[in-house]
This record gives sequence, structure tokens and C-alpha cells, in this order.
Amino acid sequence: MPAAAASARTLRPSAWRRSRSSAPRSVARRLGIGSSDGTGSGGEGLTAGILPTTVVTVHFDGQRVPMQPEESRPVSKRYHALRDVVCSLPEPGWNYGHARSPFYAYDVDNGATFVIYNGRMMPISLKTSTREEGYWALRRGVTRLNTGEFVTELTGPDAARLLDRVFTRRVSTLKVGRCAYGLACWPDGGIMVDGILIRLGEERFWYVQADGEFMGWVRGIAVASGLDVDIVDAKSWVQQIQGPKALDVLPDLADQGMPDEFRYFDMREITIAGVPCLITRTGWTGEVGFEIYTIDGTDTDALYDRTTEVGARHGLVDIGLDPMDTRRIEAAILNNISDMDHTMTPFEAGLEMFVDLEREDDYFGKDTLLKADRRTRMYGVKCATGEPLIGGHVERDGEEIGVITASAWSPYLACGVAYVRVHAPLDETDPRTGRVVGFDLELHDCEVIDLPFYDAEKKIPRGLEIAEV
Repeated sequence: MPAAAASARTLRPSAWRRSRSSAPRSVARRLGIGSSDGTGSGGEGLTAGILPTTVVTVHFDGQRVPMQPEESRPVSKRYHALRDVVCSLPEPGWNYGHARSPFYAYDVDNGATFVIYNGRMMPISLKTSTREEGYWALRRGVTRLNTGEFVTELTGPDAARLLDRVFTRRVSTLKVGRCAYGLACWPDGGIMVDGILIRLGEERFWYVQADGEFMGWVRGIAVASGLDVDIVDAKSWVQQIQGPKALDVLPDLADQGMPDEFRYFDMREITIAGVPCLITRTGWTGEVGFEIYTIDGTDTDALYDRTTEVGARHGLVDIGLDPMDTRRIEAAILNNISDMDHTMTPFEAGLEMFVDLEREDDYFGKDTLLKADRRTRMYGVKCATGEPLIGGHVERDGEEIGVITASAWSPYLACGVAYVRVHAPLDETDPRTGRVVGFDLELHDCEVIDLPFYDAEKKIPRGLEIAEV
């Protein structure tokens, strides 16, 4: 879906619709825009007396398209079918502290629209490929995304001890050269952040975190506890190479060829075009793939050029986050802050497998988690007739039961897919059908399901199964 950024002199809590078409003329035609009286070429004007004639400006692929508010909908006026994104403009001024990756210029050349993630600009859409094209490239071929994960480095004799206190599973037992999913909680058991832990040495770790707090928190713990550990920004940037053909690219990409025994959640140090970097057999897609981590002070242009050259031989497609977002929803990979946050325990987020309550040692949140309700509040939603609206509600028998936190149209499942955070855990006897607010701001029939949508055993990212798509 093309990204749209909105700006207006006056915005009111009224229902708005953004067309799914990427063509500005088609957008204007569908929305009834094009004449000075606001009725449009199709004769579709505002319903008299319902809404003011305030005009906002929505940017479609860099062009300005005036939009008129539509008639009021039967659902709440609190909903808006608008999306907030960031674009780069050729004008002077401060960037408000947003960090640019070393691959930023390449993303701009591809017509990127960005989102701010960990204070970093991450491309969510590119003009070089549509969301659906990127999705199928991810499912059938190989893709590249320059991500916004932030990498914290922890070194010192007490690094493992500190991490054991912070994470819900023991870190000190992690072997050098291996990765693990790391989930940290606040003292009250609420989720702080999640990410991937990498053990580079006996006293050296990287934590590749999702959006959220971490470095300041662990620094405070280290100082208060008198622990001997240095905690710094690793100044690394991450590229994801994902898709069923990703591991075909790696032998040609790495100067050393294919690393020996590069298993799921392994880490290796390699060089690409003579540039040192780290790679891990991880990703955010539910597909086979690996991630490249840059080393501060190295030639990232040479690394990018080599990845482009080798990738071209294998049909590599550059994508923004949007296609990966669709796939991660299907795979039930939650995003910190938007899907889960400090108001939820890991159990409510469906992450109980990553919480070790049998540990004899203590960690932040353990006492609360021991007494917490173990039932989940995260479910999937399937909607055959539309894409659920992020922030919209799911209702059953006219009563709101939850809110949509993430949503996309799945080309593979041919339906809208979403996460719903329910207000209270569902019982086994509760009906699993209801209605959901769609992107068109109408109510649609839907089904509430257990996550994930498929591949519960993660055979696809492990390389144990090739999906027929």
C-alpha cells in the first residue's frame, strides 16, 4: 500500500478515507476530487450539513492531492484512515535529531518514505516496488531491507551477570557465536523491550533491540549494583536479507564463502568486499534469511555495492518495511510499543515460552510474573472483506472486546490479517466471530483466531520447510 503523509491547517476527529490506489488521478477520481465546488468529477460531494468542508493535503508518491472529508460513518468519529510517515524534502533545516543509516542515500534514491524507529529513519515503502510485489519477492525470492534496530554493546566481567538480572531467561548459559531472543520487563512485570541477544565473546554481548528503552535502564542498574561492565552504543546498522533464496546469496556474498554450520540463530564474523561485519541467521519475517551488522568505521558503501551486485544475480528486490510487516503479522511476530507494551505482561502478549519462572536467581519482574494471570490477550483476526483499521475495535454482539494493533492485507491468505489486543482474556467457550472496523471505516465480519496464522512450529524460517506460494 502506498504511504501517505497528511498535513492540514485544521484536522477534526472525523472519518477520512485514503484510497489504496497509488495513482493520484485514480485517487482523486475515487474520492470525488477534481472540481472547485468539492463535488468532484464523479458528482460525489459532501452530505449537506454533516461535516465542514475542511480540506487536508495528502501526499501520494510525492504529489499533493486535496482531500475532502466524507460522510459520517456508523462507527465512532474517533477513527481516522490516515497514516503518519516521514519524508525527505530538498530544503534547508534541522532534521530534529533523526539518525540516518549509512544506506540512507540509497533508500532516498529508491523513493523511500520513512518511519522513525529507535530515533532512526527506517524505510517503510519504496517507489521501486509495491507492497504486494515486495511481499511476493519475500515469499518466493530474496529481499533487502535497511532496518532501524538499535545495537547496544555490553562488555566486561559482569556483563553476563547484569543481563541475567535484566532478562526473563538466563543469558550466562548462551554460547559464544549464538543468539537468543531477549525479553526484558519492568519491576511490575510489564514488558519493557524485546530483541536479539548476541554473544560475541565470554565478556562481550550485543543486544539488538526493538523500539523502546534499554541502554539507560541497564546503565542505571550497573551503576547502582557496582557491576564492572561497559555499556555503549555499538554504532552498528542492520540490513535484513530475507526470503527462501537468501541463503543462496550468502556463499557469493561472503569473501570466505558459506560459513560452516550457519544454523538458525547462529552468529558469524565475516568480510564482504573486504569489509568486516557480523551476520546472524535471524530476521523479522518468518522466512529464511540472515542479517548483516555493520562495524563502526568500515566502508559501508563497498558493503552495500557488493550486496547489490551479488543480489542482482539472484533477483534481490529492495523493499521497505511494509511487505515485511505483512509477513510478520502472519508469523505472529509482535512489535514492541505498538503491539505490546508496559501495560502487558509477557503472558498477556503470548510470550510465556520466553519466561523462565523456575530460575532460582532473581530478575526484574519475576515476583509479579509468578503471581500473574497466564492467559493471553493477543489474538489474530481474519477478515475476508477488507483490511482491519489499526486502532479500530473488534466487537461481539455489539460490545467492544478489543483493539486492532497491527493490520495488513495478506496476498497469500487473500484476506485481511490483524492482531487484536482484547480487553480481557477469552474463554474457550467464547464465540470466535465478530465484527471489526475496516480501513474503509465500515464494520466487517471477522474471525478471531489463535496466533500465528500458520507455521506455528517455525519450520519456514528454520529452513525445514519451503512454503508453496
